[in-house]
Amino acid sequence: MDYKEILKNARENLNNSCKVCPVCNGVACAGQVPGMGGKGNASSFKENINALNAYKLNMKTIHSAKDPDISVELFGKKMSLPVFAAPVSGTTLNMGGKFTEEEYISWVINGCLDAGIYPMVGDTAVDSFLITNLEQLEKSGGNGIAFIKPWKNESVIEKIKLSEKAGAYAVGMDIDACGLITLALHGKPVMPKTVEEIKEIVHSTNLPFILKGVMTVEDAEFAVEAGVSAIVVSNHGGRVLEETPGVAQVLPEIAQKVKGKVTILADGGVRTGVDVLKMIALGADGVLIGRPFVTASFGGEREGVKTYIEKLKGELKSAMVLTGCNSIDEINSNILYKF
Repeated sequence: MDYKEILKNARENLNNSCKVCPVCNGVACAGQVPGMGGKGNASSFKENINALNAYKLNMKTIHSAKDPDISVELFGKKMSLPVFAAPVSGTTLNMGGKFTEEEYISWVINGCLDAGIYPMVGDTAVDSFLITNLEQLEKSGGNGIAFIKPWKNESVIEKIKLSEKAGAYAVGMDIDACGLITLALHGKPVMPKTVEEIKEIVHSTNLPFILKGVMTVEDAEFAVEAGVSAIVVSNHGGRVLEETPGVAQVLPEIAQKVKGKVTILADGGVRTGVDVLKMIALGADGVLIGRPFVTASFGGEREGVKTYIEKLKGELKSAMVLTGCNSIDEINSNILYKF
């Protein structure tokens, strides 16, 4: 499937909820929350892009990296590249409403599995969407990860149990959603959590637990104290708070403090295989990608998602050849040039 055709179709099918810009950088959709944009002036969304762009690659051509291995193992699962589809939900609220949640999430789940990676499914202000997402995940054999919003603990734990029943192999909470306007508009009680509250949630399940929305060393250390299996360094795609730094700006310091204590994932402004390479070099073990999976699914359904992932694989492998990396484990900050 031609990726340009996917983008063209997506522009039509997203009903102007996303303009599918040549560069997905938050400029044209600033303030469109609900929608696919960033909050307010979209400074946090834009900064995710700018922070990654501030790093360039040191091109190396005298080495042995002729056919790099781009596969990884995360949470006990072998993956064809270190990328997850981020837990983006809300076709009615955020994506123009042309397709149902069931259609959208089934395309994402199955397209990911076709390409050898795993999807994350999410929770929204519309309670039925999580149920739909988990039903589709169960149909795929539970090959994915479920994320719950930071409701009251009893509600989070209840939804974790539903995720376990659907066969999810890990669960998480996007704690940064505590300020999401779409939830506030529906009167949903989301909230920050103390370390003790997170511990209660972690201890409610035997599955690996992932805390998404960590942007400071202090919060990363609190997450370790709470016993999480992994963190996602993320500002929620710039959708909850203006004027945060970009993820690529804070990731190195966080990785320096907690690398090896928890799995570190990163989410923010990743669009290409080169962006994936940069995030790994900055300290991530794996990467989440959000908006581009919406575009790929709305523009090409299941095949569109697979096509986008295959595009990422080609870009990542090529970039690894030209930076001298034989495997994901060999990627480090030495390949980066920051001016």
